[in-house]
Amino acid sequence: MNVEPTRMLTGPGVLRVVWLPGSDLLRGTCHCGAAYLAEGPVEVWDWLLGHPVGHDVAAVDGAAVLSAARR
Repeated sequence: MNVEPTRMLTGPGVLRVVWLPGSDLLRGTCHCGAAYLAEGPVEVWDWLLGHPVGHDVAAVDGAAVLSAARR
């Protein structure tokens, strides 16, 4: 089953939060491609709205992001 939308907004002002089916996690994605996993929407939006402060695209990977989300 494909859960990805067929069309999406793009551009420098687009921030995205999606629920990861089968988990209690939300993934926030910045327009630059950096992503962050968290258990609650407030944490995800705080991270997204803090862009570019608080994240470095080159340093983001799934293990580091998940580890940060569990703190």
